[in-house]
Amino acid sequence: MTQLSHLIHVYGVLIVFGTVLLEQIGLPIPAFPVLIIAGALAVDGKANWPLYLAVSVLACLISDYFWFRAGRHYGKRILRLLCKISLSPDSCVSQTEDNFSRWGAKSLVVAKFVPGFNTIAPPLAGAMGTTTNRFIWLSIAGGLLWSGVGMGLGAWFHGSVDDVIAWFETMGSTALMVIGILLALFVLFKYIERKRNLGAADLPRITMDELKDLLEGGHDPLIVDARGVTARQLEEGIPGALVYGDAVPARLMASLDKERHIVIYCSCPNDVTSAQVAKEFIRNGFHRARPLRGGLDAWNDHCAAGQADAELKPKAG
Repeated sequence: MTQLSHLIHVYGVLIVFGTVLLEQIGLPIPAFPVLIIAGALAVDGKANWPLYLAVSVLACLISDYFWFRAGRHYGKRILRLLCKISLSPDSCVSQTEDNFSRWGAKSLVVAKFVPGFNTIAPPLAGAMGTTTNRFIWLSIAGGLLWSGVGMGLGAWFHGSVDDVIAWFETMGSTALMVIGILLALFVLFKYIERKRNLGAADLPRITMDELKDLLEGGHDPLIVDARGVTARQLEEGIPGALVYGDAVPARLMASLDKERHIVIYCSCPNDVTSAQVAKEFIRNGFHRARPLRGGLDAWNDHCAAGQADAELKPKAG
């Protein structure tokens, strides 16, 4: 038995539990390869596969339930926090909403196979009012499926996995250095991708004060809600706003005056979704289309501060 195999054999339960828990909490820890190794060792009798499977599912359930309760208690605030700290915050909200809107709480069963969605789905289920009992069973099913696939792959390809373990043994500290470099490159790639996405949505924003001036000045700006279905269920939008997702973009734009002020808002980090929709309007000749800086939060903060009154209600198109 190699040294690495012996380490996993002796401390395997703790290693599997710890790596799975940390990954499911949201840290960039590669837990799936650990499950593959555990599955490979189980074939040779060096690992207790029912125990490894059980602790992996338990770690998934603990993490999922923690985020579920956070979503139930804090609602959209915890979702916004998770998307802000995500390596892909600009697609985090929209992808999560699309998946959850399509499948509902049942998406928890496959959520762990979708990067990013695995951390966002549990608090979203809590915020959307999924019952605790239903959530627990769906979380267990998802943990069993994900953990079982990982260990199953290890069992199926155990010969190749043994070769990889032996290679790591011969490489020693060099192998750990390679893993660290690969992980650092992955984080760097996601960071560069994030900056590129933000640059692509770098449009001039309209502030709440400017929007207030347009409304009070009788300019009749069209307010467009660019949020997804789930976000609209979680939080009420600006009164009178036109929902972009409910309209066919080509038909909508064909019916509007291209000189009209168009203000688009969302509830996502960096106003990315509203900026993308604003770009679509601009490409079609609406040179007065702009995303609202701060999105729905800016509107709500403005109203909460007593700076908006009943007359500041935008008119739909």
